[in-house]
Amino acid sequence: MDINRPDVHAELTAVFARYEDALVHNRVDVLDELFWASEFTVRYGVGENLRGIAAIRAFRTARPAVGLARTLQNTVITTYGRDFGTAMTEFQREGATKSGRQSQTWVRFAEGWRVVAAHVSLLG
Repeated sequence: MDINRPDVHAELTAVFARYEDALVHNRVDVLDELFWASEFTVRYGVGENLRGIAAIRAFRTARPAVGLARTLQNTVITTYGRDFGTAMTEFQREGATKSGRQSQTWVRFAEGWRVVAAHVSLLG
């Protein structure tokens, strides 16, 4: 198996950057596009456990669009073969006392790279 094949790694890195831009600018349509539209998709957040794309969409639509800017650090993107990868990062929001971490599992489907599982948590 090829780990971090340069072309695949570059693709996933670009998609991750697109996701991050959509997140901090509250582009719900892009966030929705980048999550796998399946009942099996999971997103565990700081205060929510979302199972299935319907729950994730409802959360994204209802979430306030303020205070989303953040700085990333220690981002690690790893690809396994051509169609599977992970993205892990730490983040800090402006004025926040707690830092956070985020993990995403990505799979390449016919329509492109999609998040199939995600987790966000804060450190005390």
